[in-house]
Formats: sequence, C-alpha cells, structure tokens
Amino acid sequence: MTARSGREMQYLQWLLLVILWRAQTVESCPDVCKCSKMPDVEKSEVNCHKKGLQDFPSDLPPDAWILKLGENGITDLKANALTSIPKIESINLERNAIKSIHPKAFSGAKQLMLLNLYSNRITNLPPKAFQDLLNLRFLMLGQNQIGTLKAEMFAGLRNLSDLDLPLNALTSLPSNAFKPLIALKVLDLSLNRIERISPKAFTGLRQLMFLNLDNNSVKTVPAGAFRLLRSLEMLVLDNNLLSTLNPPALDGLDNLQELYLRNNKLENLPPDVFRNMPKLSQLALSGNRLRTVDGNMFTHMPILKKLYLHDNPWQCDCNISSLVQWMGRIKATLSARDALRCISPPELHNKKLSSLQVDKLLCHA
Repeated sequence: MTARSGREMQYLQWLLLVILWRAQTVESCPDVCKCSKMPDVEKSEVNCHKKGLQDFPSDLPPDAWILKLGENGITDLKANALTSIPKIESINLERNAIKSIHPKAFSGAKQLMLLNLYSNRITNLPPKAFQDLLNLRFLMLGQNQIGTLKAEMFAGLRNLSDLDLPLNALTSLPSNAFKPLIALKVLDLSLNRIERISPKAFTGLRQLMFLNLDNNSVKTVPAGAFRLLRSLEMLVLDNNLLSTLNPPALDGLDNLQELYLRNNKLENLPPDVFRNMPKLSQLALSGNRLRTVDGNMFTHMPILKKLYLHDNPWQCDCNISSLVQWMGRIKATLSARDALRCISPPELHNKKLSSLQVDKLLCHA
C-alpha cells in the first residue's frame, strides 16, 4: 500500500466516523431543536431556546444532560416529563408561561443539578414535587407569583445549595418553611412583600451563609429569628420598614461578617445591639432616621473595616459626642465621611461631623 492510498484510507475512516457522529447527533432530537453530542462522552446537549414550543418536548435523546428550553410558550409540566432522560443534569425553562407543575413532573431525574424556572407564572409549588431531585444544587424560582411557602414543597432537596426566590408574592415566612434544606448556603428572598417573619422561619438552615431580604416590607425582626443561622456571613435587610432593632433580634449571628440595613426607618439603636458580632467587617446604616448613636457600640467590632452612616439626620449635641470621638480614632473606613453632616441644631446645620469639637457640643433638653 502506497503512502497516498494509506492517507486515503485514513480519510475514509475519518469521514465514516463523522457520518456516524452526525447520525448520533440527530437521533431522537426534536425537529426544531439542535442536539449536539460531546466528543468521547455519552452525553448530548439539547438546545430548544426560543423555538416557539408550546409543550415540553417528548422525543429527546436518552443521553441528554443539558436541556435549554428558555423563552418558549410552555404552560405546564406534566407527570414523568423527565423519565426518558435519566442522565439530565441541567434544565433551563426560564421565561416560559408555566402555571402548573405536576407533583411527579421531575420523577426519576436523580442526577439533575440545576433547574431554572425563572420568570414563569407559577403561583404554587406542589408538595414533594422535588423529592426525587436528590442531587439538585441550584433552584431558580425568581419572578413568579409564588405566594406561600411550606416545608413539604422542598422535601428531598437535601443537597440544595442555592435557592433563588426574588420577585415573587411572598408576604410571610412561616415556621419551618425551609427545614428540609439542610445544605443550603444561599437564600435570596428579595423583592417580595414579606411583612412577617416567624421566629422559626429559618429552622434547619445551619449551613446558610448568605440571606437576602432586600426590598420587602419587614417592620420588625422577632427575637431569635436568626438564632440558628450559625454559619451566616452576610445578611441583607436593605429597603425594608424597620423602625427598631433590638439585640435579641440579632442573636446567634456570631459569624456574621456583613450586615446591610440601608434605607429603613431606624430612629435609634440600643448601645448593645451589635454586641455579639465580633467578626463583623462591614456595617451599612445609611439612609435611615438616626439622629444619634452611641459610638461605643462599634468598639465591640475589632475587625470593622467599612461603616456606612451617611444620609441620616444627625443631631449634633452632646449625645453624639461618643460617636465623634470614636470617628477620630478608628482605622475603619467611613463611607462618604464628608457626607456625614449635622441637620440640627440650626447653628451647626450642614457642618461635618468629623469637624466637630466634642467639648463645644451642647446638651438640649
């Protein structure tokens, strides 16, 4: 055999492999979708993004592991929708019109790790609908119309790491709402209408590291609400209606590193409110109604690096002396330091707090 004929034979063998690979690629693939098989692996990616589908496709390749179904018109997920694709690991169903989910819709999908249901029309999660998803790590339910949460909705999700629930219609967090989620690390509940938090709402979340309650209607935090969140490192309570914050409300946050309380209605803070937060490095209190705070409260935060106090109506009398003194000796960064200005009394209006002389601050009745 000549070198040329040898190369021709190799080319023909390569061509045959390509033909066979392409045949595998289109096998069991929905007509409007694009299916591509990963080289050297028995896995297919199925791309049906924005293809005008009204129903969940049935003729999927059995080795599908990534399924992209975003921006279609799918309205419901029927029972056993995933039984034909047992290797599935990622499903994107964002921006459809899903209203109903059958309790058995995800049966058999024990390898699924990511489920994206963002921006649909879901009002209710059926009990135990996710119980077969033992390996699910990421569940995205943002921008739906979910109004209530119950523990049985999350049954079986013992390995879930990230739960996204922003932009829904939640008004309260009941007791044990997230109890099955023993491995959860990130919980996003922002942009809801949450007014009430049960003292036992976060039971079971011992691994939680990030909790986002931004843009809700929370007026008070009940004593002990965060007591079991021993691993929590960041708590966001910006843009709520908090007018008071007592020490028992923050019990248990020994590992907290960042606390955000911007744009609430806080008028005063007890001197010991942050007493048990030795690891706090960032504290945001800007945009409230604080007239004075005891500067000594910050001495219990040995590693505080950033403090946000601007956009408060500071009353510059003798009651603010400890804060002014503390500001003069701290190593922490005061965000927008020059924006910390007196509102009253009239003679000190608009004067920088950093320029005040403590011995000249008067006490007012």
